[in-house]
Amino acid sequence: MTSTARSHLAPPAPASLPGRTLRRVDELAQAGLAHADPALEAVAARYAVAVTPVLAGLIDPTDAADPIARQFVPDPRELETRPEERGDPIGDDAHSPVPGIVHRYPDRVLLKLVGVCAVYCRFCFRREMVGPGAETSLSEEALETALAYIAARPEIWEVVLTGGDPLIAAPRRLADLMARLAALPHVKIVRFHTRVPIAAPERVTPALVAALRVPGVTTYVAVHANHARELGPEARAALARLADAGIALVGQSVLLAGVNDAAETLAALFRALVECRVKPYYLHHPDLAPGTAHFRLPITRGQELMAALRGRVSGLALPTYVLDIPGGHGKVPIGPGYLEPAPEGWRVTDYCGSVHAYGEGV
Repeated sequence: MTSTARSHLAPPAPASLPGRTLRRVDELAQAGLAHADPALEAVAARYAVAVTPVLAGLIDPTDAADPIARQFVPDPRELETRPEERGDPIGDDAHSPVPGIVHRYPDRVLLKLVGVCAVYCRFCFRREMVGPGAETSLSEEALETALAYIAARPEIWEVVLTGGDPLIAAPRRLADLMARLAALPHVKIVRFHTRVPIAAPERVTPALVAALRVPGVTTYVAVHANHARELGPEARAALARLADAGIALVGQSVLLAGVNDAAETLAALFRALVECRVKPYYLHHPDLAPGTAHFRLPITRGQELMAALRGRVSGLALPTYVLDIPGGHGKVPIGPGYLEPAPEGWRVTDYCGSVHAYGEGV
């Protein structure tokens, strides 16, 4: 299934938007977003469900292939686990020296502040670890241990706040954490990975924005969005509040079958992000999380899509297509290649498919 041009359009306004986040199958059914189904109840019992009012308002209930619904409304196929799928597909556990810390690369660590999100993506690579049944927040004791780990390692230049979604935490807690990180002389960058500006833009308050800005460190916010329709007026306003405060914004997306697996769909997404002052950073090949096979597509298809975008979309709007190697071995770029060795240098393929000779002369 591929995304169609129709899915770029705003959905028809529902008769009434839900006033709160939908967390149960019966609530989704009442909102016209799902059918009451024992199979869906079984999915919801295993993996957390949450669809915020903003996201519910973006779904076209008359479109069985709606790309927003596909990301957030549970699907019975989530109970089908393939042999290659893993509960910890990118190997966080193998690189977790203390609770809350993942130290995979020499100069940066992940700090898992919370285990809950504003919304639960059906393809999430941490779906076995997040949700109301998970540890909702690092205890103060665990946070002290994590900060002590960072403080003892001067090679750590960047701390990446993840979870769960770190922007679920109260602004006061975030401000305190930012001050403690800024007090470590070797920590220069703090990066937040979040869906909140998209899923719950009302949470991006002046207090939250102020909490993210502390003298002594530079703050980046990596915003997860997979379809241009996610960037509605509320999300754009939330992103503007962050950008206007001087916070650098980058975009992370996941290549998903039936959501954004068409060149025109990706182009619309990446252009919309750039319009919002968000630089597309990574396009992730979907991870081998349990019950997510219906979202995955061949790497060769992703390479074809990236090749189709090259030269047709501004370089500002092109992310790096990456694969997180299972087992905790890190990310690698897997985009298409444009160079081949030749007897007198290289053969270079341009974005139109024509091949040119290139001699280095060195």
